[in-house]
Amino acid sequence: MSKKFLLAAALGVLSLASHVSAFAAPKAPLADSVMLPAAQSSEFATVKAKLSQNLGFNVASIKASPMPGMVEVVTDQGLFYASIDGNFLLHGKMYGLGENVSNLTEESLAQVRIDGMVKFSDDMIVYPAKNEKHVVTVFTDITCGYCRKMHEQIEDYNDKGITVRYLAYPRAGVKDRTGGYSQGFKDLRSIWCHEDPQQALTKAKSGSNVAARICDKPIEDEFNFGRQVGVTGTPAIMLANGMMVPGYQDPSKLFALLETAQQGG
Repeated sequence: MSKKFLLAAALGVLSLASHVSAFAAPKAPLADSVMLPAAQSSEFATVKAKLSQNLGFNVASIKASPMPGMVEVVTDQGLFYASIDGNFLLHGKMYGLGENVSNLTEESLAQVRIDGMVKFSDDMIVYPAKNEKHVVTVFTDITCGYCRKMHEQIEDYNDKGITVRYLAYPRAGVKDRTGGYSQGFKDLRSIWCHEDPQQALTKAKSGSNVAARICDKPIEDEFNFGRQVGVTGTPAIMLANGMMVPGYQDPSKLFALLETAQQGG
């Protein structure tokens, strides 16, 4: 059997694992602060110090990973794995190869997403379904073509019982090259600060100009939250169980995914 065949087979298993685990419930809760068990506090503190000092990471939590000798570190730049002495750092997905192949990284990120959705629940722009069956939280930007396409169908999502909640994610980033706020950030802030954010967002996604407004809304925090939990483009759809579906999904397909997730399939 050739090495290429074995590699292809392995990649196929991992791809299948990612699909199967997409609707798995998160297993272990993550605290908002760094977790330092007494027996390992000095070692965990060393990892935190090295990541903070050498890479400038803001460490949100550290815990032992399923792989012996490694710790799982949630930072403002995403989820990483580090050696217990902090001398080695890995960025990628960890899979469990037990009775069933499971995406352990995605399970951990799912809980981080759930915690974040709770934190920002009062700062979302919400389009509620009258007969609510499911709730999704979507990172969005007004310059994104598929975000606009999704929003054009907002009534179709609502009619299927899907409540859509939006978080701001300026695709060009929060700051521009000069160090000032990007236009994308300022436009989203203006929409979130509008006296009728729903109407403002709908108009902006249809191509209307955005009237400038400034207020205290956590647009930058929402953007940073997105980066932390793996958002690389918009729209990015988070399900109630913390799993994330990247990219546009039409109302019927999204409803089918949500039904499957609810049934644990």
